[in-house]
Amino acid sequence: MKQIIFALVYLASATLAFGQGEKERTQAIVNEHILPRFEMLADKSADLAQVAQRDCAARSEPLRDAYANAFDAWIAASHLRFGPTEIDDRAYALAFWPDSRGYTPKTLKTLIRTKDPIVQKVEDYAEVSISARGFYALEFLIYDPVLSVEGEDQYRCDLVQTIAEDISFLAENIYMDWKSEYARSMIMPSLAGRYISEEEAVQELFKALSTGLQFTSDMRLGRPLGTFDRPRPRRAEAWRSGRSLHHVTISLSALRDIALKLAPLGSPLERRVGLAFDRALSQLAKLDDPVFASVAKVQTRIKVEIIQQSVDSIREIVRDELGPELGVIAGFNAMDGD
Repeated sequence: MKQIIFALVYLASATLAFGQGEKERTQAIVNEHILPRFEMLADKSADLAQVAQRDCAARSEPLRDAYANAFDAWIAASHLRFGPTEIDDRAYALAFWPDSRGYTPKTLKTLIRTKDPIVQKVEDYAEVSISARGFYALEFLIYDPVLSVEGEDQYRCDLVQTIAEDISFLAENIYMDWKSEYARSMIMPSLAGRYISEEEAVQELFKALSTGLQFTSDMRLGRPLGTFDRPRPRRAEAWRSGRSLHHVTISLSALRDIALKLAPLGSPLERRVGLAFDRALSQLAKLDDPVFASVAKVQTRIKVEIIQQSVDSIREIVRDELGPELGVIAGFNAMDGD
């Protein structure tokens, strides 16, 4: 009898240690992962807009520093592509990449060469093609050797300032939507709300994690890797500003945080997830190749391939172990939607 009682007590304590209700899990992720990231994005983007008003020169160190800080904040939140980031295609307006057809430089050149007056008001600029908005458009204007000196200095300055202000406007609206209403709708599902159950909210968060991992593997690492015969280092993300490797590190760090918050607290699965992320992050820290230029060399591309394999190993753990633990439907493909 004592053995039975001991077993029941043990099981109860294990449930308390490993178990975590969907509501508590979602609330922790919203309050500790989502809201702080979008608040940081809004703050750093506002700083960027203010700095651009004071100094719009392409080689301005204060401008480039403010740009880097705001871009860091976006990458740390970029996996959260649901809810307020979807409204009016805000995520795409902030980050139109990959741009396989080169729309961004083409659209910017047209604006500069025609001196399009649409840059005079940020409200009007929202009607411009998404390819000429956001962080990647601004990267061309302050880092690209051609576009950073294209046309008249004053018009280019106006363009830099308007894009920075547009970024700030988008970031502020995303944060305010999360803070004012969307956070509550996710934490407290209802039949009349966006999420009808805690399980549905958790699945949305799992989808963000899965899609973020797939994007990092397929795009941030896969695009520059190309194939063995045709590596594509110039397809790396943000290579002009030397941020390609940096983005992978920021993204994986953010994804690690949400993955550990989704995993059962104190469980072996939580430890496995953490170790898998730590392995990939350690490999990134040892790679002295900020723009993945090494993928063009047979002897060195293997290091980037190993990092991609480590990310794919995380994806397998998330898909095969974390997904079933959370009750996500088997065969769920993050890139295909629900």
